[in-house]
Amino acid sequence: MIVTKTDLDDIKLLHRGKVRDIYEVDDMLLIVATDRISAFDVVLPDPVPDKGKILTQISLFWFEKLKDIVPNHIISGDVKEFPDKLKPYSEQLEGRSMLCKKAKPLPIECIVRGYITGSGWKDYQKSGMVCGIKLPENLRESDRLPEPIFTPSTKADVGEHDENISFQDATGSIGKEVAEQARDISLKLYKTAAEYALRRGVIIADTKFEMGLIDGKLILIDEVLTPDSSRFWPADSYEPGKSQPSFDKQFVRDYLETLDWDKKAPGPKLPQEIIEKTRARYIEAYQRLTGQDFA
Repeated sequence: MIVTKTDLDDIKLLHRGKVRDIYEVDDMLLIVATDRISAFDVVLPDPVPDKGKILTQISLFWFEKLKDIVPNHIISGDVKEFPDKLKPYSEQLEGRSMLCKKAKPLPIECIVRGYITGSGWKDYQKSGMVCGIKLPENLRESDRLPEPIFTPSTKADVGEHDENISFQDATGSIGKEVAEQARDISLKLYKTAAEYALRRGVIIADTKFEMGLIDGKLILIDEVLTPDSSRFWPADSYEPGKSQPSFDKQFVRDYLETLDWDKKAPGPKLPQEIIEKTRARYIEAYQRLTGQDFA
């Protein structure tokens, strides 16, 4: 069942993002990952079948694996445990939804980079720095960094672009104590996940964590270490000095870069071949990371 947009008639819709539809259920949130795909902050017209399920199942895997580092917002990812009012929508929600605690989200993205690529590579080429952090000279594209770095960014609205900011800017936004906690937790999460993933043949080049506050304490929210929030590279073909093949939507971005498109809505249609290859990459990421077949 392809889900491009959920429609839960009598449940309060709070937000429809690029991929997720978020509802309020009593004092909880219901987060539903659709099969929408975005690139360059534009939602594309064609879905990728099963994408929402894959994202949700990868997130649930990591939330469980990393819960000893930082608490998270998960109440349940099993529709059988959801409130009765959600039962009529079980088919839409199966495998792609999470019932979560409400938290106050931090107004920054908690990004960790272990390799120099993407916007970090562009910034480094210009200044030798990323988010105000001085890096070694003569790094090549996709080189592993001596140590992972915390490079926060702003949170942009749908259709807008996040902007890299310095740690000092982050402290101005959320306070020094919370910023330091978010940085330290993010780095520990990344290092733990990256070491595990490498044993499974996956390099996590960089990733974005979302955090929120409940009763003044930080918890991990939203999605975690998915192909949408991270760059996953196959370790067996890693070769620094160029862009790497990936398990994420970089496949779609690379195709779009070949088009005469201004990267503004509406996005162009995707050929069936690109959709199928993208789905296959998401499934391979799931299977490598979890060790389970995708059903």
